Amino acid sequence: MKTPENKNSANEHFSIEECDALYRVINARRDMRHFLPNTTVDEAILQRLLQAAHSAPSVGLMQPWRFIRVRNPALRTSIVALVEEERVLTARALGEREQEFMKLKVEGLRECAELLAVVLAPDDGTVFGRRTMPDEMALCSTACAIQNLWLAARAENLGMGWVSLFDPARLATLLNCPQGAKPIALLCLGPVAEFYPRPMLEQLGWRQGKPLQIMEDGWV
Repeated sequence: MKTPENKNSANEHFSIEECDALYRVINARRDMRHFLPNTTVDEAILQRLLQAAHSAPSVGLMQPWRFIRVRNPALRTSIVALVEEERVLTARALGEREQEFMKLKVEGLRECAELLAVVLAPDDGTVFGRRTMPDEMALCSTACAIQNLWLAARAENLGMGWVSLFDPARLATLLNCPQGAKPIALLCLGPVAEFYPRPMLEQLGWRQGKPLQIMEDGWV
C-alpha cells in the first residue's frame, strides 16, 4: 500500500467505492485481544499508522498526544505485571461477576507485535476551545488520534486493542514520563489469525451493544 498523498487532499472528492471502503473499515474495526505471537509490523506500515494518528483533529490544534513505543522486553514484562495487578483488582470490584471476569482475555500485551503507550502531554496552556473543559478536551483530542490509528490499522489488516487496566501514575513512572504527563492507553498492535465477527464482549455474552439513539432539541 502506498503512502497517501497529501497534496490537494483537502479539496479531493471521494468516489462511492472509496466511501463504501471507509464505512466497511469502520464497521469491521474490533477491539482485539488475540494476536499471533512472534510476529512483526513492517516499519513503513507502523509509520503510516502513527502519521494517521497524528493527523487527527485536536481542540485548539493542541495535539496533546504522545506515543511511546515499548521495545525493551523487560519494560514490557513490567507493564504486563502492572496490568495483571489491576485485572485482579477490577475482578474483585465486580463482586458476583469476579470469576466470570477472570476468565475473559482482557489484553494481548504478551503476544502483540507492537506495544504502544499513549500519553497525554503536560498541559501546554491552550485556552482556545477548552477554557471551560481543559482536561476533557485534551482527552477527547487524544481519543481522536487513537481512533485514527485504530481505523488505519484495520485498513492495513492489523489488529489493535486498547488496554486501560493500569494505574496511570505507576505506568508514568515505568515510562519515565515528565511531571504532568498522564498515560491513558496501552495499545496492542499486530497480526491476528482472524477478526472477531462481533465485539468480543458481545460474543461472550458479557454485554450487548446499544442501538443508536438520536434526540432532538434536548434530552428526551
